[in-house]
Amino acid sequence: MKIKKNIAVSETGFVFDPTSGESYSINGTGQQIIALLREDKSPEEISAIMTGAYEIDAASFEKYYYDFMGMLRQFQLIEEDE
Repeated sequence: MKIKKNIAVSETGFVFDPTSGESYSINGTGQQIIALLREDKSPEEISAIMTGAYEIDAASFEKYYYDFMGMLRQFQLIEEDE
């Protein structure tokens, strides 16, 4: 999955979708995940990076990651892999 190219993310966590005109706020962790998605990192790579940087086990991170991805999907901010 990839973040749509037209989605803007500010340094302060402001996310803007110019297609819908909607805006959202995300925290620093969400910003990091979006940055990693833009680098075409796989879910496994993102998990390894995030569990190495924070005190969280892989199973817990996976739950939060897929919840976050579900939110991005719900707001139509990602492109599904084909």
